[in-house]
Amino acid sequence: MKLEYIVSNFETEEYWQPAPAQTGQVNEMHQLTVYPECTGQTLKGFGGAFTEAAGWCWQQLSEADQSAFVQAYFGSEGLGYTMGRTHINSCDFALDNYASVENAGQIERGGFSYERDHQYILPLIEAAGKAAGKPVGLLLSPWSPPAFMKTNGQMNQGGSLRAECRDQWAKCMARAVQEYIQAGCDVQMVSVQNEPAAVQTWDSCVYSAEEEGRFAAGHLRGALDAAGLDRVGILIWDHNKESLVRRAKGSFAVPGARQAVAGIGFHWYSGDHFGALDVARALWPEKELWFTEGCVEYSRFGDARGPEKARMYAHDILGNLNGGACASLDWNLLLDEKGGPNHVGNFCEAPVMLTGDEGFVKMPSYYAIGHFSRYLAPGSVRMAHSVWDSRLEATAFLRPDGSRVVVMLNRTGEECTLKVTENGETGITVTLGTGQLATLCWQPD
Repeated sequence: MKLEYIVSNFETEEYWQPAPAQTGQVNEMHQLTVYPECTGQTLKGFGGAFTEAAGWCWQQLSEADQSAFVQAYFGSEGLGYTMGRTHINSCDFALDNYASVENAGQIERGGFSYERDHQYILPLIEAAGKAAGKPVGLLLSPWSPPAFMKTNGQMNQGGSLRAECRDQWAKCMARAVQEYIQAGCDVQMVSVQNEPAAVQTWDSCVYSAEEEGRFAAGHLRGALDAAGLDRVGILIWDHNKESLVRRAKGSFAVPGARQAVAGIGFHWYSGDHFGALDVARALWPEKELWFTEGCVEYSRFGDARGPEKARMYAHDILGNLNGGACASLDWNLLLDEKGGPNHVGNFCEAPVMLTGDEGFVKMPSYYAIGHFSRYLAPGSVRMAHSVWDSRLEATAFLRPDGSRVVVMLNRTGEECTLKVTENGETGITVTLGTGQLATLCWQPD
């Protein structure tokens, strides 16, 4: 049996270290059992956000460091990312507010401007695709329509999309997708609105659940299809998990919305709520569940230690995958030393940060993500598992080549030796220290 066991000790900064694993007989105690005959979702992949802030930071690096950075995320020796997210028009992690059009006449004349996208975002996406060996699969999400389409007349501070502008805005969104595809991007999904229940001091726009469903079914799906973009799916919600089920119910109650929508996006900022994913999967098994954003906000977790942030990432990814998520997209790929740039001072941490000497540093969260993204290839299928103690968090997958992968986080408070088995008689014995994260891979004989 071919074995690979990799452990990260965040307290001592020993990441992705090979550790002993051996096969043999097992007893009934301290077992982690996998069930390959019982499967769940098929994984699309892992990625992060190509924000304007990330693109601006990347351009501050030397040419050599720019190459090293994209390899660190998208190369085979790095995280192996295959996906990403970016924003239609500006977001909080942009240098300022901007939109592709400023008035209705520009839409009629086709006078769209994507200068900012081509200046900061698309060059980074292109470089990422070269490092990955193929175009990165993208989700495009709007933070706000142009100001002239909003009830409050500005891109910030919430407001809503004016009813008479729904068709115009749908055409703008479809045109943005076309621009990225023409630039060589693989756009797979577009969400109706980032955080549609939030009024923010930055770019934001409020939709009710019914308004999201109506816009998806009555405007956006038609605009995408008319532009020849029928393969591009639509995500709703794109916000925190605690309201995911209630919001999806409201959206899918709109005639045609369930047929028009491909999936549900969600964030982590309101807590775990992994059970909401179980409910969504039970109610709408045909819908994809995408984790579309999460980050360590300085406003809430600025004083947390690096190991705590890394375990926060691991805990959430484990819960999301077990809940049925098929895609996992982190927030900014790269930020400066302050946690920006951000045009409203809404700073946060990224898994890779600029340093004062114009280089970059990988944070502990980078290595936590790697325990998943480096070993769970697109096309991997989740398999059921059980574990003797819920404080040992785990998820299990079958890779396309038939090999097995288990990712484990030890939150028991003590070192543990466990036996990973799929038949209850023979298995693999490994040891995992307290607070450590590990990935076990094996190919059955």
